[in-house]
Amino acid sequence: MRIEKDFIGEVEIPNDVYYGIHTYRALNNFPSTGEKLNDSFIWALFMIKKAAAILNFELGYLGEKEKNSIVQACDEWEILKDHIVVDPLSGGAGTSINMNINEVIANRATELLGGKYIIHPLDHVNMHQSTNDVFPTAGKIAIIKELRELVDNVIKLQDSIQVKEKEYIKIRKIGRTQLMDAVPILLGQEFGAWADALSRDRWRLYKVEERIRSVNIGGTAIGTGIAAPKEYILKITNKVREITKIGIAKAENLIDATQNLDVFSEVSGLLKSLSVNLIKISNDIRILGSNAVNEIILPKVQAGSSIMPGKVNPVIPEYVIQLSASVISFDNLITYSSSMGNLELNHLTPMIIHYTLKSIDFLKKATYSLKNYIDLIHPNEKKCEENLIKSFTLVTPLIEMFGYDEVSNALKESNFDIEETVKYLAEKKNLKFEEIMNKINSNKAAGLGYRLK
Repeated sequence: MRIEKDFIGEVEIPNDVYYGIHTYRALNNFPSTGEKLNDSFIWALFMIKKAAAILNFELGYLGEKEKNSIVQACDEWEILKDHIVVDPLSGGAGTSINMNINEVIANRATELLGGKYIIHPLDHVNMHQSTNDVFPTAGKIAIIKELRELVDNVIKLQDSIQVKEKEYIKIRKIGRTQLMDAVPILLGQEFGAWADALSRDRWRLYKVEERIRSVNIGGTAIGTGIAAPKEYILKITNKVREITKIGIAKAENLIDATQNLDVFSEVSGLLKSLSVNLIKISNDIRILGSNAVNEIILPKVQAGSSIMPGKVNPVIPEYVIQLSASVISFDNLITYSSSMGNLELNHLTPMIIHYTLKSIDFLKKATYSLKNYIDLIHPNEKKCEENLIKSFTLVTPLIEMFGYDEVSNALKESNFDIEETVKYLAEKKNLKFEEIMNKINSNKAAGLGYRLK
């Protein structure tokens, strides 16, 4: 054990951990919720510390020995991340998480120097920084990184759906509104509508990066840059961009970027929109593949019942629905939290960033799983044709000839049988049966060129 102290008092810290007294107190104050910090966020914070060390050395505020040891410790972030143990939902607007990072880097850097020179978590690692500028900046960098991966997944899912669209473009079936038979549609057209919805999501998420890249690094506590030299404030954004390879830009108003987190709510809203479309697509797949409709054949990915042999359920669409519904709930939390900033700071920043990143992670998993599932779907052409032929709604084009009320009455009189309906109308209107059937079968009438047999 080693003894560490702060203005509150002394504590004993295990020798085998890199964190220090502030982290120790946070672990006692904030029992674990089971939530874990996103890896991209941890990486981003380490890279910010690396960038600050390099810039502070270049500006003459940090010695080469200190800089080199801090940089090496930051480059070991994947090894050291297991020592970042503060709960994501800790109080203090992220201070405990920032201090956890500072302490781990400082102790590892000291170790790299053989313990002969002490690297201080605040005086060296946190030099010219505040939790209030490094934390949201790390959050935005992580979100950009994760969003790019999500967009790639959406593209792959859209591409898979469009492959099915082309494969199924000649398969005619009955369309449905409010779960009831409506008018004919092509199975490929149904898939195409899903693809177009995802295309919008893909574009929205790609474009929002333009607004999330504006960061407040260099603004320190409240955006005024207090306790940081002007040359550092002017150059730190470029240095972080150089290290992370993420195209961030210095906010025009650092005070605004420190206290107002509406851009996170904007990102979350777009993630919610993607969730809405994923739920819609997943439910459509469940319906089309159900025993009652059976127009697509769903892949058998696992046994569906512990009591009914041979039963297979649409477990992947159900998985996607659960993750997407969670993202919709997270959006409410993020929106509320973004509105709760008081004066110069939003104390709920950790929760906002955590659940934005968690939403992206959920949707990455959902889109990946759904893409692989859709790849294995097959059409049931026989059932598509059967359902179409049996649907009395094929008489819809006859409204042009006879009017809505007349066709409705004919359907009722013929017990909703298509041929009997046509016979009834032919007899009543003194027309030929074939003439009316041609109206139903015409390209204009059916909309798809489908011919009744």
